[in-house]
Amino acid sequence: MGAESNESLDVLSVFLTGIPGLESQHGWLSIPFSTMYIVAIVGNSLIMIAVQGDPVLHEPMYLFLSMLAVTEVGVSVSTLPTVMGILWFDARQIDFDGCLAQMFFIHTFSCMESGVLLAMSYDRFVAIYNPLRYTAILTLPRIICMGLGITLKSVTLMAPLPILLKQLPYCHTNVLSHSYCLHSDLIQLPCADTKLNSILGLAIVLATFGLDSLLIVVSYVLILYTVLGIASGEGRWKALNTCVSRMCAVLVYYVPMIGVSVMHRAAKHASPLVHTLMSSIYLFVPPVLNPIIYSVKTKPIRQGIFTLFSCKRK
Repeated sequence: MGAESNESLDVLSVFLTGIPGLESQHGWLSIPFSTMYIVAIVGNSLIMIAVQGDPVLHEPMYLFLSMLAVTEVGVSVSTLPTVMGILWFDARQIDFDGCLAQMFFIHTFSCMESGVLLAMSYDRFVAIYNPLRYTAILTLPRIICMGLGITLKSVTLMAPLPILLKQLPYCHTNVLSHSYCLHSDLIQLPCADTKLNSILGLAIVLATFGLDSLLIVVSYVLILYTVLGIASGEGRWKALNTCVSRMCAVLVYYVPMIGVSVMHRAAKHASPLVHTLMSSIYLFVPPVLNPIIYSVKTKPIRQGIFTLFSCKRK
């Protein structure tokens, strides 16, 4: 390969893209974006603190909710530096290693989020199918092991992605189509065969998001089947009501993801603005909506947050 294609990765930079067609409005757009970040980070942090500080909330369903909040904060913090850097300072350049690190954390926390949603669906299934043994099945050690397992699986699956990208030569303008680094964007940059990267990326998607979503659907079908077998109408409503917030969280997470996937394949010639907005919805909306959903639908969480503020005022 020529000298150009062997450009040192030590000096290689990647250039991010803001919101296409709205570059002159970045200052105004920073207001809703910064508001979303504040709501996402503060809202999810309050849930984590409330669950950690209130013994009443040391139950499986709330511990899983706390794990979900951790992943939401992780996703938000991973994208915040570059997104707000572009909107506030028009800082589009990022060094290659920094871009790989951001890509790794975005995908790792997203994978963890999917795994936690699966664990939460299992939690509801056990609670409804076998309520008498609920606490005996979902003990604290098992919940901790599930959390560690989700984390280890996500890190192990995502670690090869930046390593493989690091080995490839880059010999042209390295401009990404988003204001953050994603694997699907980065594999378009090398001037070499990226078939292995593409196959690995697809395998990871199928082994995580694909399998998780399938098992989540199965869990909720079994939950529905179990609920329909409850004789009391009031009992059926009560059982379903405990699943509403979790089903909302699943929809908030997977519907934008499916939308992004469909847009990427079926509407390749759509406006870049449309692709940017869809990707932004996928990454930014779940961390914003989930703490709102759980604060509204889950009374103990709402009370825990109120208690947290009342304690601070004393």
